[in-house]
Amino acid sequence: MSTHRARPTPTGTTAARTTPARTTLTAAGVVALLALAGCAAQDAPDTAGTAASADQASTATSAPTTPEDQADPATSDSPEPDVVVPAALDFTGTTVAGDAFDAAELAGGPVVLWFWAPWCTICRGEAPAVSDVAADLAGDVTFVGVPGLGQVDAMQGFVDDTGVDGFAHVVDDDGALWQKFGVVSQPSYVLVGADGSTELVVGALGHDALATRAADLVDG
Repeated sequence: MSTHRARPTPTGTTAARTTPARTTLTAAGVVALLALAGCAAQDAPDTAGTAASADQASTATSAPTTPEDQADPATSDSPEPDVVVPAALDFTGTTVAGDAFDAAELAGGPVVLWFWAPWCTICRGEAPAVSDVAADLAGDVTFVGVPGLGQVDAMQGFVDDTGVDGFAHVVDDDGALWQKFGVVSQPSYVLVGADGSTELVVGALGHDALATRAADLVDG
């Protein structure tokens, strides 16, 4: 019985045969990795370029600020200077209707003060002319009645009867306003200019004369 021994393969020979295969596989892997890296580099978005483009677009679409767009302090809305209240309109009171009255609110415009008494027949006859002229010049001249020498109820009755309810009537029950303007009889008028100047006119004027004197206040 004979025994055959397998001839061992020399170690050096086996190593020599396997080395080229491993080298070949390693090189192929490197090439594949490089190819993949190249594709990834081509497919990746250019974030730097995109950011730069966005900045350029923002700059291009931003409208420049012009002087017209900026607020000009000199032309911006500002409160008007206070109107100086003349001595003639420096008084307050209560109307025959019971409302508070402040003549200072009329400063800067022409005013006609009509002084009358509820029992005065001449005042009653003058009332329609005063009412008409006051309505004709509404917005240009302010008419204010200043009744005195009577009771408030009688004053209100006079206003209702004569139709002069188109403007305010300030009750002067103590005579202070009559004395302020030097009025000693009725009817009388005090013409107050826009500049605060005053003119006392005693007696009835009638429609035409009253209209002319009042219109003169507007013309200055």
